This record gives sequence, C-alpha cells and structure tokens, in this order.
Amino acid sequence: MQISNVPRRSFLRRLAGLAGFSAAVASPGPAQGQSREGSAAAALPRYARAHNYKSLKQSSFDRSGGNADSWPMAPGATQELFSSSGPGVITHIWFTIAAESVNHLKEIVIRAHWDGNSKPSIEVPVGDFFGLNLGQYFVYQSAFLNCSSVKALNCYFSMPFRKSARFTATNESEHKVHAFYSNIDYQLVPSLPDDALYFHAQYRQATPNAAQTTSDKNPDGRQNYVYTEARGRGHLMGITLGVLQNTDHWMGEGDDMVFVDDETKPAIVGTGSEDYFNGAWDFGGRDGAIQFAHLYNGAPFMTNPERAGGRYCLYRWHGDNPITFSRYLKHSMEHGHANDRADNFFSVAYWYQSEPFTDFPALPPPAARIPNLKAVSGPGGAQPV
Repeated sequence: MQISNVPRRSFLRRLAGLAGFSAAVASPGPAQGQSREGSAAAALPRYARAHNYKSLKQSSFDRSGGNADSWPMAPGATQELFSSSGPGVITHIWFTIAAESVNHLKEIVIRAHWDGNSKPSIEVPVGDFFGLNLGQYFVYQSAFLNCSSVKALNCYFSMPFRKSARFTATNESEHKVHAFYSNIDYQLVPSLPDDALYFHAQYRQATPNAAQTTSDKNPDGRQNYVYTEARGRGHLMGITLGVLQNTDHWMGEGDDMVFVDDETKPAIVGTGSEDYFNGAWDFGGRDGAIQFAHLYNGAPFMTNPERAGGRYCLYRWHGDNPITFSRYLKHSMEHGHANDRADNFFSVAYWYQSEPFTDFPALPPPAARIPNLKAVSGPGGAQPV
C-alpha cells in the first residue's frame, strides 16, 4: 500500500518549525497579483533557503586530540553525553557500544532532563529506546529509529528545549563498557514557538502479564498492558514492543485501547495486536511469518513464532496522525483476547507533552529487564522459573 506523503510533510513541517523557521508558504496565485519572487520562493525546497539556527554537535571525541573517541564506563558509572543551554533542538542521536556483557542493551540506561528538572523525560534501557526491546541487535529502518548491520543506533526524533537539556548514560551492569561512542546533533535557535512540546520516552514491562480466565470480554481494559500514562497537553508518537512468548499459539489477538481525556473508557479501540502494528493475519502465522520494516510500522524481528520461546520486536509510529490529548492519555493493549495470555512484554512509548517531565514508574532492576522464558502452569498461564 502506498503511503501518502501529504500528512507526513505537514507534520514534519511543524517539527521543522521547532528549529525556528517556517516552511515555504505558497504565495497568492496570479489572480491575486503573485510576484515572480513569491513564485520562486514557493518552488524552492526548504533546504535551499536560508535557516535561522546554529548547527552544533556534542560527541565522545578524544579531547586530547588522539583517536580514543569513546567513553569507557565502569560498572555503576554515569557518563554525561550531552549538556546545553537553550533554546535549542536535538535533531539526531547516534550511538554504538562495545561492552563485556551480552546484555548491555538492557543494562545501560539513558536519561534526558529538560529545562533543569530533576525528573527525567526519557528513562529507557538503551536497546529498548532504539527498538531493540529484547536486548538483541537486528537490522531495520523506520521513520524515527534504525539499527544498522554494524550495530549503529540512530534516532531522528526532534527534541526541543527552552532553558537546558542534559543526556546521561548509566552502566547498571556488573561488567565494564569498553567504549560508548556518541554523536548528538542539535541546533541553537533564537526562540521556540509557544506550542513547542517536550519529547518523552518511557519504558515499561510485564514479566509476565497476568493471564485472565474469568471472562471472554474486556470492555473497560482494566487488565490491559499499559504502554504509558501522561497528563497535560500533548500527542502520542508511537511505541516499540518486544514480546517473549511463554506458551504456544498466537500471542497477539489483543485490541489496542487508547484513553483520551477520560480515564473511564477508551476513545480508540482497535481490532487486534497485529492490526495495531499495521500488519495482518498473525504476521504470517506459525510457519509463514515474514519480517518487515516500513516507514511507520514493522515487525523487523521474529523468531520461533507462535511457539513457547518465540520472540517478536514490533513498532508503530503515528507520525502521520499523532494521537492528541488535552488533559490525559493512557495507551494500552490487551495481552491476548480479553487478556487471556501470560507472555512477557517489554515496551517503550514515545510522545510529546507540554510539561518537561512526568512521574515514571520505578525502573526495574537490570536482571529483571533481561528477557527469560517462564515455566508454563496451565493454558495461557505462567509462573517464574
């Protein structure tokens, strides 16, 4: 299916406005006395016109002038990756990591604080932040995140800040990180528009989800898996999700439910997990699953599908139509029909909101974040081994 570029261009034009400039606006037509200069301006792409910002980068380059262009991180150490006063916009983040622990994607945590707030607006294990929700590298490309074949991680979300911005990485492993390479591109701008919002990313997990067996209906979504809850004004950009199956059969069949400005009932209800991720038919089923990675949706990693031990990494971006809220948002999904499955979920939600911080649930300890199969104790149910 061909995706229309019109909504995407409109949305990206608004993001570009955060950098202190507006997109070219068509001048009145000839009937309104359009000038040749106005016509030419409308025809020029934005990159061919002057911009009113200062381009900068903060990186892990060797301050001595040598070639040791990365930071080592001892167990428990925190490394500052970025610090700047504002107003400004982070436009791109690139990391690559060499570490002793095979679980370093789950054990290193990145945090971002906007405008000097003590509470982070981003608090996510580094692999999960880049869509590697099960702690394994794989290659994929999407509109906002990607991972290359050489374990290079990229993020293209725009992250505006008015007063200041600070990024850190903490090695919560018991092992040394030999090299944490970082490049963070940003712009300093004269000012930000009044409606510029702050970027947030929140990690959650359920290991496992609690299987429900008392009802085959779930109208209020009380036992759903929750990707995030937020208060204020803003819009949801999307999620990444990793699933480790504890039992056989299709792990999806759960409807997405989004509560908007009303905590009692969902405003949006979908038709199934694979449908929410804009796939279909169990992503191809037990013996026909084929990985895919598109601009706004993907299932780029699938192994042993529909079997105990099966693994899925999925993403869905709402870049063409962000889900807006004025007071409250809860993004949730059933784990199986009416929440009848007990699989392991690991997710990150990405959104913008008016406040530069929020109250996140406590981050689980490193060992608890590592995906492990659970022992089966009945249909759909599981107990930790």
